Amino acid sequence: MSRPVRVRFAPSPTGYLHVGGARTFLFNWLFARHHGGAMILRVEDTDTARSTREFEEMQKQDMAWLGLPWDEGPGLGLETPSVGSFGPYRQSERMSIYAEHAQVLLNKGHAYYCFCTDAELEEKKKLALASGRPPHYDGKCRAISPQDAQKRLAQGEKGAVRFWIKNPKAYKLKDLIRGEIEFQEGMVGDFVILRTGGMPVYNFCCVIDDHLMEISHVLRAEEHLSNTVRQLMLYEAYGWTPPDFGHMSVVLGPDKQKLSKRHGATSVNDYKENGYLKEAINNYIALLGWSSPDHREILPLNEMVALFGTDRINSAPAVFDGVKLKWMNSQYLRAMDELELWKMIEPILKKHGLDFSTSSEAWIKSAVAAFKTSMETLVDCVPLFHPLSDSGFSVGEEAAPVLGWPTTKRVIEVWISELKKGNPQSALTEEEFTQLQKDIQLECQVKGKEFFQALRVAIVGKPHGTELKLLIPLLFRESLINRAQKVLSKMS
Repeated sequence: MSRPVRVRFAPSPTGYLHVGGARTFLFNWLFARHHGGAMILRVEDTDTARSTREFEEMQKQDMAWLGLPWDEGPGLGLETPSVGSFGPYRQSERMSIYAEHAQVLLNKGHAYYCFCTDAELEEKKKLALASGRPPHYDGKCRAISPQDAQKRLAQGEKGAVRFWIKNPKAYKLKDLIRGEIEFQEGMVGDFVILRTGGMPVYNFCCVIDDHLMEISHVLRAEEHLSNTVRQLMLYEAYGWTPPDFGHMSVVLGPDKQKLSKRHGATSVNDYKENGYLKEAINNYIALLGWSSPDHREILPLNEMVALFGTDRINSAPAVFDGVKLKWMNSQYLRAMDELELWKMIEPILKKHGLDFSTSSEAWIKSAVAAFKTSMETLVDCVPLFHPLSDSGFSVGEEAAPVLGWPTTKRVIEVWISELKKGNPQSALTEEEFTQLQKDIQLECQVKGKEFFQALRVAIVGKPHGTELKLLIPLLFRESLINRAQKVLSKMS
């Protein structure tokens, strides 16, 4: 690297952090960490109609949850001060900086005031398109001298500031991802840098901020590729060295259209609420356009840092596959320590009225070990643990046919009798349960579904569901007896 690595993520605070934005943030974060550089968070909140500090905080909370801390930028929390010596880090707090740099271009003759109204500009655009010409500004206000422009402004007339393309030419860009790109001469006309009223436009803000914050590399979505030629013109006018650019492919949904809300969950918060692990989210979105040299799919964050490079970012569109993400999440769940996983699922269980707070550590470890291989997300714990809750036990309507069989009562009565022979606070092992089933079948002379469904109703209240061999070692004899007696009471 010819200069210290400083990268930035610059979201607009208009909602939760989208998956595409999370990928941009992650790629920049990995790049910075790989090169020992700095990760800067900059808030592009000049869209005053849609941007809010609450949305900013939501996005920062999502980034913090992903475990990807930034080195400079607004602090976490609305009242927390910014960190870093290149602030302010919110564009809304940098208006005087933009005005000052716009004046530099005006003084150099690289910009001028434009007093054309919106109606005039729309009419010019229609005429250009009708005649087959690019809808570029026709340069009408170039002839207005700086002195006359100041007089008109002093008299209350409104004017925007336009960048003046005096010497149209082609521009070349060596993109870190897409290679050599050429922007042909005449692609853009004189463009606005300050709107009427003084609000700066995106391309102008980007150049000023990236230069003053000493950004060395810009990794961003390909939708910004068309903006790059304007930004290169501004860098040239100021005599500044532009950063190295890399434009990442768009993220598509399964239908090969740009990923959006119509595809379901698309924000980091959605996936957090739906029980996904941050490790799985980071791992999966890293593979949306990037791959490790050895093509492994399960990659902890520290390994991604060690392996990350722009040379392995694919320029082709990446397709977001929710099924693949769920599979990856399940792999991380299975690899988790049982007690650590319990810390994550216990609040979810309590939220659904399932309280196991009196359970021993040994029971917890056994229960989590039994069920985590069946979990794809954290919220899957609810239906899996529900049969273990005595307070949640009930005899479902689907058990009615089983309760009507003449052999069911006898099976349940013998089941209760056998359970009472042991310690009420002990559980049956899988082997003991298997042998007990054989003994009861022999004594009752019942087999097939009339036996197994009757026993299942006595244990979980319905004839179908989780394998009993998983549940039985986790239920004390006392609990099994109480459940079976409730079933008998319902039958009578």
